[in-house]
Amino acid sequence: MIKISSLLTALYLFTSNPLLAQTPVGDTPTRARSANGAYISWKEHIIDDPSIAGFALSGGDGLVVADIDKDGYEDVVSVHESDSTYDSAVPDPDFVPPPEGYVRIAFGSEDPDIWINITIAEATDAAAPEDAAIADVNGDGYLDIMVAAELSHLIYLQNPGPNSRTETWPRLILPMTEGRGSYIRVFMADFDGDGIPEAVAANKGAQRPAAEDFARSTAVSVFKVTGDPLRGDSWREIVLGRYSVPQNAEPVDLDSDGDLDIIVGSRGEQRLIFFENVSSDGALEFREHAIGINGSRAAGFNLAYTDLDGDGRLDIITATPGGLSWLQQPEPIDDAWNAYFIGSFAPDSITGLEVADIDGDGDMDVIAGSYSRGPRTGDGDVDSSDALGRLGWFENPGDAKSAWTRHDISRRKRGMFDKFIARDLDRDGDIDFLGTRGNSAPFDGVFWLEQIRTETPVAAFQPARAAESEEMPLP
Repeated sequence: MIKISSLLTALYLFTSNPLLAQTPVGDTPTRARSANGAYISWKEHIIDDPSIAGFALSGGDGLVVADIDKDGYEDVVSVHESDSTYDSAVPDPDFVPPPEGYVRIAFGSEDPDIWINITIAEATDAAAPEDAAIADVNGDGYLDIMVAAELSHLIYLQNPGPNSRTETWPRLILPMTEGRGSYIRVFMADFDGDGIPEAVAANKGAQRPAAEDFARSTAVSVFKVTGDPLRGDSWREIVLGRYSVPQNAEPVDLDSDGDLDIIVGSRGEQRLIFFENVSSDGALEFREHAIGINGSRAAGFNLAYTDLDGDGRLDIITATPGGLSWLQQPEPIDDAWNAYFIGSFAPDSITGLEVADIDGDGDMDVIAGSYSRGPRTGDGDVDSSDALGRLGWFENPGDAKSAWTRHDISRRKRGMFDKFIARDLDRDGDIDFLGTRGNSAPFDGVFWLEQIRTETPVAAFQPARAAESEEMPLP
């Protein structure tokens, strides 16, 4: 048996010896502790990947969770844009490759390691799908799916009901979105309180925006359905505003008045916009407010919301220049939002994020993932100083304006960790995470991270595969 004193000595040597400090992140003994003193590490489990799918599944992006087949277990809807190359930026303009992409469902079971995976849309229907949303649009009691495709449109996929695992899902490409640009995020919510959800989406203009795309404005819109959602003339577009490369339009009750507002993120303008829901008598209406940030700026690709300072108002957590920050909601809401820095993965980016009480101490922590910038189909000639694929979490100090502690989980040569959803998947009382992975074929797909608690420190990360993208040390 290893003595505690020996482990503490090893930890001291690791932090003081520059050679030991080159240990790969995932192999490093964890320092993270739960509220009851246990050490926190993470074990990876695969839900979906090319070996499971039976084809070259890659480019995992959006992820949503709900009970699709009404069997009492949550299912995972994921989109995969097959992004080894960008189809909208091919070297030869006379050759346009056939669009690729897949919308997949992993049907859950009592065992979080047993999933039934199917494809419900692909190719031209799901041309580089980036995001998905779930709601019962036709009112039959089964949840339907809306997908945002970067290569032009929004597509509605209607749940066929009891045989959702085996029947073809009826579908409609919303006609007013077809060939209109590039849809990167989509959400569904009932904004006007009539019991029928609307879709809201940002059209960023192009899959890979060029200078001319930043110089023009494209729409952020609400799409309202009246009648049969499988008929194109049942849908109506309501344009909220036009911005330079808008990349998010997210429902949230930001002002805590009981209805859902919309937060827009503009990549070109590097700012957030708040659309206050002022709908009445069934008529959709929104009032635009700027979110002025004191001390930073944000493009709002991924956003999370929680009350970090205990004042009863929702704050915003998002990537900002240099890392991750939280934006304190002011009173009144049109005053400046003060930015407080949480932490950095530098030189790695911050892409996906999710808030949850990871360590069980009663306050909200943040898990985050990064976006590797090297080759997507091989580890390539990159080293620890390059932007790599990273997983880690930031521990809330209690006073969120104080210094947060970063706990690194894994750092691999390849990986884009775009989305996380907090769940206690193994029902052991602590928080686990579902996530998607791209930029690392053939290791792309959907995974979940099991939170492991031990009496003594163990390696921070247990990978699911024996063969993987190389685990790297910190820079």
